[in-house]
Order: sequence, then structure tokens, then C-alpha cells
Amino acid sequence: MSKPAILTVDDDQQVSAALARDLRSKYGRDYRIVRASSGEEALEVLAELTLRDRPVALIAADQRMPRMTGIDVLAEAQQRGYAVGAKRVLLTAYADTEVAIQAINDIGLDHYLMKPWDPPEERLFPVLDDLLGDWHTENPDQTSELRVVDHRWSDRGHEVKTFLARNHVPYRWLDVELDEEGRRLADLAGAAPEDLPLVLPAEADPLRAPTNVQLADALGLSTQAQQPLYDVCIVGGGPAGLASAVYAASEGLSTIVVERHAPGGQAGTSAAIENYLGFPKGLSGADLTARALAQVQRFGAELVLARDVVGLEQRGPVRAVLFDGGAIEARSVIVTTGVSYRRLEAEGLDDLTGRGIYYGADASDARQVEGDEVYVVGAANSAGQAALNMAKHAGRVVMVVRGTDLEASMSRYLIDRIEAHPSIEVRASSEVRSVRGDGHLEGLTILDRGTGTCTEVPASWLFIFIGAEPRTDWLGKEVARDRRGYVVTGPDLVRGATDAGETSTWPLPARAPYALETSVPGVFAAGDVRFDSMKRVASAVGEGAMAVHLVHRYLATT
Repeated sequence: MSKPAILTVDDDQQVSAALARDLRSKYGRDYRIVRASSGEEALEVLAELTLRDRPVALIAADQRMPRMTGIDVLAEAQQRGYAVGAKRVLLTAYADTEVAIQAINDIGLDHYLMKPWDPPEERLFPVLDDLLGDWHTENPDQTSELRVVDHRWSDRGHEVKTFLARNHVPYRWLDVELDEEGRRLADLAGAAPEDLPLVLPAEADPLRAPTNVQLADALGLSTQAQQPLYDVCIVGGGPAGLASAVYAASEGLSTIVVERHAPGGQAGTSAAIENYLGFPKGLSGADLTARALAQVQRFGAELVLARDVVGLEQRGPVRAVLFDGGAIEARSVIVTTGVSYRRLEAEGLDDLTGRGIYYGADASDARQVEGDEVYVVGAANSAGQAALNMAKHAGRVVMVVRGTDLEASMSRYLIDRIEAHPSIEVRASSEVRSVRGDGHLEGLTILDRGTGTCTEVPASWLFIFIGAEPRTDWLGKEVARDRRGYVVTGPDLVRGATDAGETSTWPLPARAPYALETSVPGVFAAGDVRFDSMKRVASAVGEGAMAVHLVHRYLATT
């Protein structure tokens, strides 16, 4: 695979040469640096690269050029379908700030940089590092050495792809039924149907229908704790858990995070989080997760993946988090396991789950629905974001909503975009009653709740985003929960928010529970798993940080 290109567009030869020099010094080993001295020349270069199927990772265009401004160049390239997915940067003067901000909305500009950018180590490279890292995550086929061979409707194959994508492992997917290369590789490996998915690392033996633990081990991801005892064990790697890890490790606590799938939680699968403070263009859940993970690793917290926690034990002053094949002991525990989507009650659904029917969706899932009709069940923000992301690739997206509209459960900015999108239809007062298909989803029966009539529709894709159920069964009876399974903390313990009615479940008469402390002293809960939490990314991050402050107070008294 040829090096991805970075294209610079500037009519000032001196500035253009300086920019190219800086880019070559930092990125010349991994990228081809291409210069254009006008908008017209840039479009010609992009046309040639497109014809040759050469990847373009980033375009940096100067705004103040004659005949075509930088925004004009970026907009025209987008309209012509050149360098699809390339990160777009505008080089501006201070007076162009308003125009640049408007371009974020109009053409999806990724960033604007003030000139001059000296020193580049502080004002240029950090921005481009982030953008190029995002490009590589979004375009795994351009850089991958890991290959996955399976067929389109494989439930385990979908799980493998999801695990790889959410752990930011680039891979190339080959359909054994449609791709000549996929069939050749399966034959070379002597893979029987039960061996699929076949995972082919660049420098390891083939993996045949691997479990997540086997996959993680082969890829060098950590699946075992390195120490016998930690100050804090964080169960769950969503926004609350990652925030706890950053604050705990940065403040000197020995810290470990246990995550059963991949970091990021439900937020990590979001195609766009547009109301998170400090990101006016929004950011993807994968981007937010990658940034958080970099901080976690920088401060030295451990991360154990592919481990499903099954129990919690008190061992004197120590808490033990149990999982299949082992346990992690810590002086305190923070529960940040979040919630999972509630199962849809529809006839035939269980047999086809993973074969065209999925709970939630990764941003990367949208690529496999190219040109198809997609059904999305749900009316909250997660469903709206998924519908908008799917609509970039699908021929049509139909949202199936039980309520009469989206107003009660979705943010206004998402409603406005859905209503304005020509490829999205909202079927209100409706629900999926049954599904059908031979080996994979082929059709749905949709009930109109207003008229009572049912309609049969052909469908290959159904993504479900309904309700939320906390993953708390593993905590046992000692940790108080409300009737729906959410963990009760702090003052709510003595206010009777649990099944125990008005009886206090707090065992220590000498002090009241800390704000995020559960009914087991030293065990805290943060984020969506907690009773009466806000269910927003920002609040989960805040609670994760607050939990560490309370852990310090607890450890100081034990």
C-alpha cells in the first residue's frame, strides 16, 4: 500500500515551502507530502490521486488565495468526491476566524490554524497528530495488516469486527462468499465453516473462531492484572471509568480498569457527540475514547480487557473483583459498568440477532449498509445519532418510534437534523412485532399503534436502541440497588430508594456514606449505572472524577 498523501495548497511559494519542510520533518517517513500552488492545481492533483486509488489523509488549504479560496477548494473537492474521508484544515489569518467557524457547519471543516504556526512543535504538530490519528482509525483498510475472513451475516464475525474497531485495531475484512482473496485465504488456512471467523495477524498463527480473550492475547492487549493488590479497581471502561482512571492514576493511586468488551462504553460507539463541552464541531465516541485512553496510559493505570466480571467479595479490608479464571484485589472499587440496551420483544428476534439484527451500532457499522434500507428502533439521542450516521451510506433509514414524536426523548439539535434529512423517515406510534429470515434478517412486521394494522416490509438491517438496563447482577445482595437494578449511593441509601423500603442499608453507624458510596463501604458507583444519574457523557465524566476524591477520603480512614 502506497503512503497516504498530505496535500498542502498555498499560492505563497515561501509559505508553501516552509509548510512542506515542516511536514516532511515530522511526517515524511509515513506520508507523501504533495504541494499545490493554487486551488485549480490542487483539484487536478486530487483527481489524479483518486483515479490511482491513492489515499489522501489530510488537505491543508490557505484561505486567502486568488480565484479560489481555501474553503472553495475544500468544498469543491468534497462535491466532486475527491479524497473522501480526508481531514480538512484551513490556514487562516485572525480576520478569517468567523469564516472558518462557519465552514465547520457548512462543509464539515475539521480544524482551522492561525498563521504563522511557529513553533510547529507547539502550534502545528499536536493538531495534525490528532487529525491523522483519527483518519487512520476511520480508514483501517488503508494501513491494516490484520485480516478477518468470514461471511457477511456471521454473528461471531460481527462481534470480532466490533471488538477490533472499538479497541482501535485496524483490520481488513474479506467476505469468504464474495471476495476471491477471502476464499483463497480460507483455502490456504484449511479453514472449515466452523473455523470462521478466521483472523490473520501479520506475525502470528491464524486464529480460528477466536474468543475475545484469545483475540486480545494475540494482539498484545492486556488480559491479566500485573499486581497482587491495587488502591482502586475500576469496573467498566466507559466515560465514567476512564475519567476515574485518569484522576486516580494521576494522583498516585495504583489503578486498574477491568472492561469486558472495549473501552468507551455506549458512548464509545457513538458516531457523533455534538454537545460535549469544548468541541464545537463535535467528536466521535471513538475519538473521545482514544483521547481518554492516551491519558490513562500516560498516567500509568493498567487496563485489563475481555474479562467479564462475575462477582464481588469482601476479604477483610480488601475488595475482590471476580472474573472467569481469576480475581483482582483492591482496597477500593469504583463500579462504572454503565447500562446495556433493553431487549426488544419481537417474535423470531433471538434467532436472527447478530445476523442483521444488532443492539446498538458502532460508527463503523454504517459502511456495511451501503445502499440498503435500514431500520432503527428507538427515540433517544443514541438512536438519532445512529440514524444520521447510517444515512450517510444507506439508501434509506426508517426510525420506528413507539411514541407520537421524538420531542420527549431526543435533543432538539438532533430532531432538527433528522427532520431535514431527505433519506430518514420517522414512523411514529409504531413498533416491530416480528422478524423473519432464513439465516439472516429478510423482513419485519411493523404495527401501527394508532390504527392497529400491521405492515410487512423487506429489511436486511435492524439496529435497536431501546431503554437501558444496568449490568449489576454480579454485585450480589450486599450492594443495594433499586427495583430496576441501578446502584443506590450516598444519601439515597438512608432515604429508602431500594427494595428495602424506608430501612437504612448503610452498615456504619460512625459515619454517613459518601455521596457516591454504595451500601458496601469502599465500593463506589459513578455514571449511568448509578440510581438517579443524569445519563449524559459529561455528567459521567464528572462523577468518575468525583468518585476518586471520595476514594481518597475512604482510604485515609482505613
